Amino acid sequence: MADLSKVPVTIITGFLGAGKTTLISHLIRNPGGRRLAVVVNEFGSLGVDGQILESCAIPDCPAENIVELANGCICCTVADDFIPTVEKLLALDPRPDHILIETSGLALPKPLLKAFDWPAIRSRITVDGVLALADAEAVAAGRFAPDVAALDAQRAADPSIDHETPLSEVFEDQLACADMILLTKVDLAGPEGVAAARAIIAAELSRPVPVIELTEGVVDPRVILGLDAAAEDDIAARPSHHDGEDDHEHDDFDSAVIEWGEIADPAVLVAQIETLARDHHILRVKGYAAVAGKPMRLLVQAVGARVRHQYDRPWRPDEPRRTTLVAIAEHDHVDVGAIRAVLLA
Repeated sequence: MADLSKVPVTIITGFLGAGKTTLISHLIRNPGGRRLAVVVNEFGSLGVDGQILESCAIPDCPAENIVELANGCICCTVADDFIPTVEKLLALDPRPDHILIETSGLALPKPLLKAFDWPAIRSRITVDGVLALADAEAVAAGRFAPDVAALDAQRAADPSIDHETPLSEVFEDQLACADMILLTKVDLAGPEGVAAARAIIAAELSRPVPVIELTEGVVDPRVILGLDAAAEDDIAARPSHHDGEDDHEHDDFDSAVIEWGEIADPAVLVAQIETLARDHHILRVKGYAAVAGKPMRLLVQAVGARVRHQYDRPWRPDEPRRTTLVAIAEHDHVDVGAIRAVLLA
């Protein structure tokens, strides 16, 4: 007999580098007895997050249960990409017990919720919950919570400014849509930073939302899965800066993929990425580097000037030893020539 119960889906949203992939990697390894499937929605043509998650594959979440949707916002490509992907996952034998969707860091979650009302899938899946990840250190620094009084003064001085920056709108929309907020990297923020981040987040919320602290993505799956929120049914309770708009755009952001050969020293690459963040306003850099004399591939993940790198696996015989990085920034700050000049200096 066919299983007519709805498969729960958790939408995992959060700003660039907030720790979404790290959280999902932890859930894959600690599924709490659930058969998981994962949909990764990347921004930019280099599918780093999908490859990282595939490397975590275990029997409860094999590699074929991890699907990447690259170069497209899920909610903008519902008919062509999202619906067929969900149908493919639901057709698996055994069928997944739970689906995780990692959205692009640039994604607005509310339009994605509306995609769950499509006739082809609305009777088969439900949004168990929306998780918004927030980098405690970044939030404590006030990067995504503009001072309203200062903003009003700026508007008065410059009539051309009539809205908040795209980054703050994305951040606030993600918080407003959430059923639970996961405050990440609390070890880097420290107690005072965590307290400041909590206060900033609380000031942005229009309804009570639990805030959970975690480090390195470690959390008991019983805490964040099985919320039974049916979020697609209460969209109106999740306010957005973009309510009333028929369409939404991601033209505020752009990405550039830079490829070249082997590098001699990872420390030099780190310094170059720090320069991109400081002098060229690059928000995020991620990808892989081939280090001369090293058989392992170097995974690179940067949020602003904070760069993390580690050797993740040996280079396969059939793949070229090349360095490939994707840089993401607001549209006007993506100058491919300038980015190449810094990285290839």
